[in-house]
Amino acid sequence: MDLLVDLSRPGGGPLRRRLEDEIRGGVRAGRLPPGTALPSSRALAAQLGVSRGVVVEAYAQLAAEGYLRARQGAGTVVAAPAPAGSGRAHAAAAPAPAPRYDFAIGVPDLSAFPRRAWLAAGARGLREVPDTRLGYGDTRGALELREALAAYLGRARGVVADADRVLVTGGTRQALGVVWRALGEHGARRIAIEDPGWAPQLQTALDAGLEAVPVPVDGDGMRVERLGQLDVDAVVLTPAHQFPAGAVLSPQRRATVLRWARDHDAIVVEDDYDAEYRYDRDPVGALQGMAPERVVYAGSASKTLAPAVRLGWLVLPPALAATVERRQARAGTGAALLDQLALTRFIAGGELDRHLRRTRRRYRRRRDALLSAVESHLTGSEVEGIAAGLHAVVRLPPGCDERATVLAARERGIAIDGLAAFRRTEARGPAGLVLGYANLPEAAIARAIAELAHVLR
Repeated sequence: MDLLVDLSRPGGGPLRRRLEDEIRGGVRAGRLPPGTALPSSRALAAQLGVSRGVVVEAYAQLAAEGYLRARQGAGTVVAAPAPAGSGRAHAAAAPAPAPRYDFAIGVPDLSAFPRRAWLAAGARGLREVPDTRLGYGDTRGALELREALAAYLGRARGVVADADRVLVTGGTRQALGVVWRALGEHGARRIAIEDPGWAPQLQTALDAGLEAVPVPVDGDGMRVERLGQLDVDAVVLTPAHQFPAGAVLSPQRRATVLRWARDHDAIVVEDDYDAEYRYDRDPVGALQGMAPERVVYAGSASKTLAPAVRLGWLVLPPALAATVERRQARAGTGAALLDQLALTRFIAGGELDRHLRRTRRRYRRRRDALLSAVESHLTGSEVEGIAAGLHAVVRLPPGCDERATVLAARERGIAIDGLAAFRRTEARGPAGLVLGYANLPEAAIARAIAELAHVLR
């Protein structure tokens, strides 16, 4: 496979930069349309007479900028849509350029998706499923997946569950919507939510007709001691790795929130966000395991595998299970059976455990690259929430304008979010940036932080 590039132009800088410019220019001009397969790094290096490292670094940089996409087992292709307007005439407006460095939060390394293992698991599930099960199935989810999830969550997260208490969903957002409506049917009117926190927690509650009451978060998680002063019927938490601050709910606060739930006949909804990825701390078990009769446990495959899998699960307390199941059946929002069977075989065959071992090592390297780059380039900044998860918070030095920093970074092609975007109230807090590092190679992280330093000067 040949690729027409010219590295002989004088004054073009290092070979890697010249190669990046040639490929980037071909994509922008439309000579390399979306989906175009590129030569392997080894083949292109041999064609151009350069070291393989030159090609590998150029491909990694262009992938970080959104021009290329690495497909496991299928090589490198031009990403779609092209990051800049192409030379082809068309009536529709050209799409906005993709950022050169995208610190998207909650996105795992999409190139690490275990395609072969997933395909094998899906093919086995399809071979084994009888024709009679290809109709409308159990809206709670496939029994074998519920059994596999109950066993896995008990082993890996300390969740107390059996298959009858597991409900398969289309993801955490859809699961929360069903839970809120079930709680409303039981008389709930107000729920406590984390501040700052994940926007869908708020939006799904409002969509269900509930009032959301923000409760502040500090270094030990939600200030749950305040729940006793609020007239709320439930609380939703991310105790394993608070989104976005990264705090772990302390043991004292875990005991406090469960005592509050028992004393007030209330429900705790545990969003087990980022629980699978930990680096510098011991595993923290699920809150549900301490009070299964009071806690709704919610999880998904979005961070462990990919958001495109669109599979999640709830583990329900007995008092709420029938209502949630009825709401799920009424909404008709159950997950596709064939995807459920694929996930069942993927878990049962040990592939999920193997995938998590591989990605933990990868994400730790990227976390370390972020820490090193911040220490080297962002003087006066502090990094928080780094012991686990797929993102970190960079606290900016006093006097920094968070909003101006975010906008200036985006003008340079660095997509980042500020902490203010996750706050529920008008109260201002310390300036900070929330950086998702899982979907960026280490070299790209280092370059992006070095460039971000120019914004802060």
